[in-house]
Amino acid sequence: MSIKVLNIDNTGKSENVNLSEKLIGLKVNNKLLKYVVDWQLNRSKKRVAKTKQRNEITGSTRKIYAQKGTGGARHSSRKAPIFVGGGVAHGPKGDNYKTKSINKKIRKLALAQTISKKNNNKELYILDDVKKKIEKTKIFNNFLIKNKLENVLIISDQETEKNIYKSVRNIPDVKLINYKGTNVYDLIRFKNVLFTKSSIKNIEQRLINEKN
Repeated sequence: MSIKVLNIDNTGKSENVNLSEKLIGLKVNNKLLKYVVDWQLNRSKKRVAKTKQRNEITGSTRKIYAQKGTGGARHSSRKAPIFVGGGVAHGPKGDNYKTKSINKKIRKLALAQTISKKNNNKELYILDDVKKKIEKTKIFNNFLIKNKLENVLIISDQETEKNIYKSVRNIPDVKLINYKGTNVYDLIRFKNVLFTKSSIKNIEQRLINEKN
């Protein structure tokens, strides 16, 4: 499938880039995308809440009354969770927690389907690699306005990232990331996605042609 390449230099030259149907023509499974986004957000959360278990409570471990003969329930020490001041049963444990893992192939499939979804919605754009440094925000902002791009995630190759960083950083609702950090959550969070030509080819290589 062929997609038109945008050019920030206004040179007027028209160019297309050919991308595999396995990257931009997939059938989208929204449940799979939600599953991966939930996994991603879960991993990004910092666990700070911490409650004490009964073995972490300071105090006597003496049995509070005799096992038998009282007519009441059996109890050990006052550190049990049912007593005020005792430990908390099944409470948050701070950093000591397990996060669920997702198979690498599932993550790749979800990423490819998200890119396909953007293409289906006509929200996927390709930018020709920027070889010269752009210092002024106005230049890049005019490019976005001319192509009617707003709320944009820019996924860049390393050279372009260095050349456009200063001109992009102050534009509202625009985020610039390296192609190595491409993820499902950011792709969904922004309305439009702008790949550089090199970055989309690198992602195509990673998602389709690599065996693992």
